[in-house]
Amino acid sequence: MVRFTVLASGSRGNSALVCSGRTRILVDCGLSCRELFRRMKLAGEDPATLDAIVITHEHSDHVAGVAVTARKLGIPVYFTEATHRAWMRWLAPRRQMTYAQWLEQCRRQAAERQAEADAPEEGEPDASDLAAESTAEAPATEAGEAAPTAGKDPAWLPSVQYFEAGTPFAIGDIAVNPFTVSHDAADPVGFVFQAEGVRLALATDLGYVSPNVRAQLQRLDLLLLESNHDLEMLRDGPYPWSVKQRVLSRVGHLSNEAAASFLEEGYDGQAAYVILGHLSENNNLPELARLAAERALSCHASLLANRILLAAQHEPLPPVCF
Repeated sequence: MVRFTVLASGSRGNSALVCSGRTRILVDCGLSCRELFRRMKLAGEDPATLDAIVITHEHSDHVAGVAVTARKLGIPVYFTEATHRAWMRWLAPRRQMTYAQWLEQCRRQAAERQAEADAPEEGEPDASDLAAESTAEAPATEAGEAAPTAGKDPAWLPSVQYFEAGTPFAIGDIAVNPFTVSHDAADPVGFVFQAEGVRLALATDLGYVSPNVRAQLQRLDLLLLESNHDLEMLRDGPYPWSVKQRVLSRVGHLSNEAAASFLEEGYDGQAAYVILGHLSENNNLPELARLAAERALSCHASLLANRILLAAQHEPLPPVCF
């Protein structure tokens, strides 16, 4: 049996569960470890049985709990390499400095180099000198810091596995096909999962449905599709204009209207379930998202068999089983 459970969907945290007879994959981990485990138990799932976590992109509502969860369960996390690097930078941001501070740092370093050049030559270094030199040359990260340890580095994970968009891979008996989506992240992806003859797709956090995405979202049994905002609510809402522009852009989020347009014109209608996800709490209403999707599906008799579900932010959706 194949199960798909949306544990949370929205701007405050996203996570879903794909289960086959032998494998359980967590898709994103935007909840705290404690809250994730609570929701899994509400959905009848045991957190201890998770086999892996796969990440769509590095924004905090998709990765906030990934480190603690992976360490607690001792399971691998799958990223694209660019997403993993962006996530590590997000956890350990580099210190900012003013231009004046930078100039002072340059002057100090120049003075230190000059002092070293002017110092008289010494004899052979003693053991303490060698120890200090060895410490100075310890392996370093890209940021120039000492190599991290599991106890101190917030980005330490039991295992990191890289994948590339467009290159399928497998976790247990679940085939995973990652595909590129248009979003303002380092290397964002959606996923198509296949197990036991069932095909499930997840496509959220995308500014528009590109031809590549449209090709992936066919011949499905279940589709989780973003329906983030109502255009009028967003334009009249409280967000600053810069944020509105970002959401409306081709690297932002999919509106109710854009999702409906895809369902009406670019979708083959084969999925038994269409789940609308990542609904904005400030710029959308579940009734508006559902109405737009229902109107789109009603335009084609072949699409009427699709059952529309709405994913929620604060509670898990009942599992969909095949």
